[in-house]
Amino acid sequence: MNGRERFLASCAGEAVDRPAVWLMRQAGRYLPEYRDIRASHGFWEMMTTPELAALVTLQPVRRFGMDAAILFSDILTVAAAMGADVRYEPGGPVVSPLVRDAEGISRLKAPDRDAFGFVSQAVRSVRASLGDETALIGFAGAPFTLAAYMACGGPSKSTFALKAMAHREPDVYRSLMNRVSDAAAELLSAQIEAGADAVQLFDTWSGQLGPDDYASLALPYTRRVIERLGVIDVPVIVYVRNAAGNLEQAASSGATIVAVDGSIRLTDARARLRKDLGLQGNFDPALLAASPSRIRADVRAAVDALRGTPYVVNVGEGLTPETPLEGVAAFVDAVKETSR
Repeated sequence: MNGRERFLASCAGEAVDRPAVWLMRQAGRYLPEYRDIRASHGFWEMMTTPELAALVTLQPVRRFGMDAAILFSDILTVAAAMGADVRYEPGGPVVSPLVRDAEGISRLKAPDRDAFGFVSQAVRSVRASLGDETALIGFAGAPFTLAAYMACGGPSKSTFALKAMAHREPDVYRSLMNRVSDAAAELLSAQIEAGADAVQLFDTWSGQLGPDDYASLALPYTRRVIERLGVIDVPVIVYVRNAAGNLEQAASSGATIVAVDGSIRLTDARARLRKDLGLQGNFDPALLAASPSRIRADVRAAVDALRGTPYVVNVGEGLTPETPLEGVAAFVDAVKETSR
């Protein structure tokens, strides 16, 4: 099987020679070829210039041979398309003006497919380069995570402002979430139309929600995104931070695959999910700093434990700038060595 065939079969629960492997944030700052480009181009410029975004997307696949590439982009492209000012500063992205009331929501735009034209161009370029050999994954931020950035202004240890809106003015909250959901669905649809084989929704900030709040404040809008995609023939992956407490609910979103982090063992997650539902994750990125023998042993143990079930090997959080190249190579090679 080639990488694309293997990835799609892994998602569908079909027979594979081995599980597919890709890594969240596999295109990024740990790669010297990425840093070479970044030295002369701003982050936003790289994302919004289709040629640069395509080049960066392809870099890890060319170096390591993952089964899937994930588009080099950022979840805040949706916020920008809705009219927010997005700045990338050393401490992380800053979004303004804050959206915390009906007046702020009234200023938001409803982006159409054209608003994401640069993303579609990048997807088409990557698709042409990958051909039929390697899968391509598009993505968007899940609604709760996007709304958290828009209400809180940037990375925060608390989503208090957004949750306070939900409890104080539930109608205003629903209006914001519906608008954000529809914009995220538009972005995903654009990527699918341009040639993405699968799409992933990243819901990092919903990890701050308990089960009851997740059920009312996040899950309905993740479902809305997936429902608005219509009848599509591509897998939809939902990634939830701190997945252990909300696993079954995330699985009820309509997703094809639930991606989990280190808050839950893979075997426990597998036991709690429907047998036909795909599982992705959940290795600690720090494992990639271990010896090749340790990496190989841990990968083998996970693959053996989940053999015969739909599983895509991945990390539970995105790769960091200090991730060693040799560790990434050892991890990808270890998955390849599990072939029957």
